[in-house]
Amino acid sequence: MTFPALDVFTSATASAEPDVHDRIGASQVPDARGPVELFDLFGEDFVRDPFPWLDALRAEAPVHRDRGTGLWLVSRHCDVRRVLSDSSAFLPDNAQNAVAPLPVAVLRTLARAGFTLPPALANNGTATHAGLRRVVTRFFNSRRVAAAVPVIERCADELLDVAQDRTDATGRCDLFASFAQILPCRVLMELLGIRGVTPDTLVRWSDASLELFWGRPSPERQLELACLVGEFHQWLTDTVHSATAASDSFIGALSRHRLPDGKPLDTATAVSACFFVFIAGQSTTGQLIATVLRRALEEPGLLPRLACEAGSAEAWVEEVLRREPPVTTWRRITARPVELGGVELPAGAQLLLMLMGSGSDPAVFAEPERMCPHRTNVRHHLAFGAGRHRCPGASLARTEAAIALRAVARRMPDVRLTTEGDEPPMLGLLSFRAPLTVGVERQLPR
Repeated sequence: MTFPALDVFTSATASAEPDVHDRIGASQVPDARGPVELFDLFGEDFVRDPFPWLDALRAEAPVHRDRGTGLWLVSRHCDVRRVLSDSSAFLPDNAQNAVAPLPVAVLRTLARAGFTLPPALANNGTATHAGLRRVVTRFFNSRRVAAAVPVIERCADELLDVAQDRTDATGRCDLFASFAQILPCRVLMELLGIRGVTPDTLVRWSDASLELFWGRPSPERQLELACLVGEFHQWLTDTVHSATAASDSFIGALSRHRLPDGKPLDTATAVSACFFVFIAGQSTTGQLIATVLRRALEEPGLLPRLACEAGSAEAWVEEVLRREPPVTTWRRITARPVELGGVELPAGAQLLLMLMGSGSDPAVFAEPERMCPHRTNVRHHLAFGAGRHRCPGASLARTEAAIALRAVARRMPDVRLTTEGDEPPMLGLLSFRAPLTVGVERQLPR
C-alpha cells in the first residue's frame, strides 16, 4: 500500500484468469462428502460455516491453488507453522496488499489524502522490523497488561451500565455494538495515550480500512471506504506530526525511535505502524470478544459458571481462539522455489495461510469440532501467528476477552441470545470473520 507504486493495490489477483473480478474467490475443492463443488472465499456459505471446506482442504488438498484469487491455500497446522516460522523462505511483503483491485477513483482519493503505508510491522521483512516491534511490544508486555486490568474492568463496567439499562428498559440489547466493539477501542486509547478522536470515529475508520483492503466491496462502496480511510490516515499523520504527544505515549515512543542506521523514524513509517496497531488492537479484539460472547451464550448453563469459576473465562477464550479466531487467514509470498506439503511452489507464489483451519487439525487437536476448555495443548493454536511476526498484542487481547466475558457473566447472567430472526450477519473478509451482532434478551417482569 505504498504510493506511487500503485501496483501494490492492483496485483493481488495478477495470477488469476482475466475474468477473475466477476468471481474472485471461486475455487474447486473436494468437500467432506466427496463431490467436487465450487466454493467462494467471500461467499455466504463459506463465511457462515467454513469448517467443511477447511476440513476438505486439509485432508485432500493441503496446499491448493485457488483459481479465483491465484492464492495458494495452506491448511495443515504443520505447514502453516513452518511458513510463519521461516521468514527467509516466506516473506511478509504481501500481508497488507489490497485483496480486490482498487479503481482509479479510489486510488486518487487515497492519493489526495497522502495515503501511504511503507513496511513497518506485519508487512515488514527488512532489518527495521525488529526495532519497531520492540517499540510496540513495550506497550503490550506482561507488566503493562497486568497494570491495565483495572482499566479494562472499569471500561467494561461503564459500557455494561448502559447495556444493562437498555436491557432493563426494553428487554434486549446488542452486545456487539454497545460493548464488544467499543471496549477494546476505549482500552487502547487509554493505554496508548490517544487523544483528539472519539471511540466511535476510530472504530468507523478501522472497520473501513479492513473492508477496503481485505474485502470485496462494490466500486461505489470502495469510494465511500476510501474517504474514511483517507480521513484516518490524515488524522494519524497530523497526530504523529503533533508536538503535543506525551513522551510516554506510543506516538511519543515512535518519535524517539532510531533506525539501524541511527536516523530517526520517518513520519510515513510511524503512521504505518500506528495504522496497523490501532486496527489490530481494536477491531480484531472486538471481533474476538463478539465471537467469545456469542459462543458462550450458545452453551446452555455456561454463563453463570464463567462468573464464579476461576480460570473458566480464560479457558473459554483460548478454546474459541483455537476453533474460531477473528483473524482467519494471513498471507505470505515465497522468496524462492520451495516445496511445501508435497507441492513445488515457484518463487513469488502468493500463499494464504488458513489459520482457522489449522486450529481444527486432528493431527494436533483431538476431536477438534468439540469445544473443550482446558485442553492441555490448546496454546498450540496459531491464532496469533508464530515466529518473528507473532502478534505482540496477544496477551492484551486474551486478557480483554476474558475480562469482557466474565463481566457479562457477572452483570447479566440471565440473558440469552435473541430468538427472533435469522442467524446473525457475519463479517466475511479475506482474513477476518466474526458475528456483527450479539443480540441478547431478558424476560421482563409482567
